[in-house]
Amino acid sequence: MTHSAQASAQSAFRAQLLTFNGDPSRSPEAAVFHEDGLLIVEDGHVVATGAYAALAPRLAPGTPVQDMRGKLIVPGFIDTHIHYPQTDMIASPAPGLLPWLDTYTFPTERRFTDEAYARDTASFFLEELLACGTTTALVYCTVHKQSADALFAESEARNLRMVAGKVLMDRNCPEFLRDTAQSGYDDSAELIGRWHNRGRQLYALTPRFAPTSTEAQLEACGVLARKHADVFVQSHVAENLDEVKWVNSLFPGHRSYLDIYDHYGLLRRRAVYGHCIHFDAEDRRRMAQTGTVASHCPTSNLFLGSGLFDFDKADEAGMPVALATDVGGGTSFSMLQTMNEAHKVARLTGHHLTATRMFYLATAGAAAALDLADKVGTLRPQSEADFVVLDPQATPLLARRTARTESLEELLFAFALLGDDRAVYETYAAGRRVHRRDEVRAHAPRAARLAQVVA
Repeated sequence: MTHSAQASAQSAFRAQLLTFNGDPSRSPEAAVFHEDGLLIVEDGHVVATGAYAALAPRLAPGTPVQDMRGKLIVPGFIDTHIHYPQTDMIASPAPGLLPWLDTYTFPTERRFTDEAYARDTASFFLEELLACGTTTALVYCTVHKQSADALFAESEARNLRMVAGKVLMDRNCPEFLRDTAQSGYDDSAELIGRWHNRGRQLYALTPRFAPTSTEAQLEACGVLARKHADVFVQSHVAENLDEVKWVNSLFPGHRSYLDIYDHYGLLRRRAVYGHCIHFDAEDRRRMAQTGTVASHCPTSNLFLGSGLFDFDKADEAGMPVALATDVGGGTSFSMLQTMNEAHKVARLTGHHLTATRMFYLATAGAAAALDLADKVGTLRPQSEADFVVLDPQATPLLARRTARTESLEELLFAFALLGDDRAVYETYAAGRRVHRRDEVRAHAPRAARLAQVVA
């Protein structure tokens, strides 16, 4: 049965509903909340969303209504920076970013020459995202072309909207992970032709970060970016002070780390840069001017001791910002856990980041920043029906706290500070359920077998 056939019949969901029509930090009316709402879905898209009393009479005769009163439906979460090959090395100890890459990341990524290993890891990775309510992500693969094929194939099998790309890396890395400016160009062009806009799949040109690409490779990447105006660009910038010093020595003559990417035409709409911590005012102005997105990765930044992202300065500059897990430097696949840490990081820089805005940044705000606002991150009619059902009674503590909430902000704050994958009751992609909390996941038996082998 095809995905479209599975999702073609009209269905409806009765629950609390939350979506956004703007940034809640700028408008108190931006958050649209229905205490008793109805979400109507057909052919993988949202038909209508609103108050149950107003919409129930519009339901087609015989439409099944799933009664989820007491639960909260929100748009599917969007993770704007994550490395699927690092799934198996999450929570690896190291004194900082650069030694962490050398000790754990590069040896792990070597294994992705094996197509079967890549496919198995991609499958587990996507199941983990869905268990956490993430339905769209910007994903880094490895330097191996087959690693991107594996991720896209597994995503296509689940009919998810994913953005991914083969990493470009032609220097300052082990020989076994090195491509060339020409081979990176050729592989990327081939993958764009095979996967970009195929169903719900989208491609991202992915230079790992400036230190691992020569000027020739960055130039070739810029050529591809100009040739394919609607592909994404993703990389890292200004994450760690040691990294910044290294970059300055490798690229003399540039005003800043960010200026290197700007020089090669890699700042634009649909360009997303992880971290953006050690910026100056001109860097932030340039990000805002070009519509380039800063992907804030709080669990990773705290884990690696990279620094604190400054929301006040980002907001003052008008710099587009979204949230991300950055697994495996990040320590959780959960966007709720990411919100938890983002709130704390903001407090340490003197900024109060509300839960309502964090939910916006993880849904409609990310979609708008990524130029995907007409497709995901919302429950508006005609959008793709990617959504998450959150359970306020997922744990005894969450249940006790949410029973005492007196506002939408308090409810969302409880989810953000106390929630994790256990709070995700169900996840839907294109109107089809792709995760339910109480169902046994396919990889669980395999994980148990691997644990026995290790033991």
